[in-house]
Amino acid sequence: MILGIDIGGSYLRYELRKNNILVTRNVLKSVQTGLYAFLKGILDEHHTITTVFISYAGQVNNGVILSAPNIAIDEHNIKASIEEKYSVELFIENDLNCAVLAESALYKSNDICAISVGTGLGLGVISSTTLIKGFENIATELGHIPYKESPFTCNCGKKNCIELFCSGSGLMKWKKEYGLDESLTLKELKNSYNKDAKRIYDEFFKALFHAFGTIITLFNPQILVLGGGIILNNKYILQEVKKNIKNYALPLALKNIKIVHTQLKNASLEGAFLLKDFHA
Repeated sequence: MILGIDIGGSYLRYELRKNNILVTRNVLKSVQTGLYAFLKGILDEHHTITTVFISYAGQVNNGVILSAPNIAIDEHNIKASIEEKYSVELFIENDLNCAVLAESALYKSNDICAISVGTGLGLGVISSTTLIKGFENIATELGHIPYKESPFTCNCGKKNCIELFCSGSGLMKWKKEYGLDESLTLKELKNSYNKDAKRIYDEFFKALFHAFGTIITLFNPQILVLGGGIILNNKYILQEVKKNIKNYALPLALKNIKIVHTQLKNASLEGAFLLKDFHA
């Protein structure tokens, strides 16, 4: 039996599969334990698990968790610690790197970018068949490119991350800053008569267009796939991007690009199950 986990800032999703057939699926919100503690619990319960695949919303390298702006870390050396204690093989990779592996397989594209707008702002890139990882596997950290100064400090330690303007955590910070109802949705911000609410909405889209334009100009993808909770709950964002992206990206890079919603229910988790083949 194999275990796949997708852990982000808001949810932990996992699946147990046997012979590629789903055995059980679960979604945990606001996980009270860390990833290491969760793994110990599930591996103690299911003794037939042989392989663990993890999609992780943070920076990881060679089985070691380097940092995670939106997740509490209870064990950095997760691969070695689990493999030493249990008879399993563990694979762990950044969640958007996992997502772009799944999207590449679905679209059969060798030049594709997967972006997630959720709790944070994430990006995975495959360019000319190569997954872009960088020297220590921290490349394509889109949410933390410099944008402009804010009153807040990002969990990475900077005050000018673009994620502070166009992510779920960023929206929450701005609503608190202006004393607005924290439950206001993106559409409710747009339709509000409150000038601060409209300012938050406008700044969100300016930052989002800037981020998307940067991706397209830098990586010249054939396909840009949009996912994440904010995108999926506000499907009109795709049309706004298509309408405005010409003002933010290199025109030649826009000539033949396809910008689409993800068709996968959980691209990060599906991509995690591909990690063994990817690392082979």
